[in-house]
Amino acid sequence: MNRQASSPAASAASPRPVDAATLILVRGAASRSPAVLMGRRSTRDAWADLYIFPGGRVDRTDHRVQTATELREEVSGQLQLGCSAARTRALGVAAIRELSEETGLILGRELASRKNALEAFADAGLAPDLGALHLLCRAVTPPQRPKRFNARFFIAEDDDVVGDLGGTGELVDLRWWTLPEARKLDLPKITQAVLAELQALLDRGCGLHTPQQTALFKTVGRTHRKLFESRSS
Repeated sequence: MNRQASSPAASAASPRPVDAATLILVRGAASRSPAVLMGRRSTRDAWADLYIFPGGRVDRTDHRVQTATELREEVSGQLQLGCSAARTRALGVAAIRELSEETGLILGRELASRKNALEAFADAGLAPDLGALHLLCRAVTPPQRPKRFNARFFIAEDDDVVGDLGGTGELVDLRWWTLPEARKLDLPKITQAVLAELQALLDRGCGLHTPQQTALFKTVGRTHRKLFESRSS
């Protein structure tokens, strides 16, 4: 069963979307039964009790975090269709940071320096591995919602992470769900759409990668639409 996250009455003025990043970990991408990591939102907000992927807004500190690798060229290029080049790196860092905070899992590589390091990563002698990220799609919250996000949905292999499931407790019932199982959960509408994009990508049989053309979910006029963003070859 899927439902739209409830929200308070919208104000007359539509707030500007805040940059956000989500990271979808995929287990067994090349198998007959791939699975994704999801949990139920435990906080009392518009997303309460819905199942979602780990993610959140970009913090100011995300711009200064030292990383072990940089974004893949195709990921950076696709991101720049919707933001500045300087912003792309912070989006990747935010996705990896939120994964760590909400699940306890670290997507990183060894790095001796601890300058401007994320605490959990520094303790493990690691730094965020931006090169492990691929970009799946983007979604902008419709106007007139009290909170709006310009969210990028990244994907990565579960083989690239270390740690034990835990996190801050914002996500409960945190576990691996096959795609058919995930679609039966109580989901925000956008999460259902993102799952469909992931299924379509995996059905191509090329593994995880950043498509030349990625979906953009946004409102045009009063219509919720699926558009496409294509980078140059």
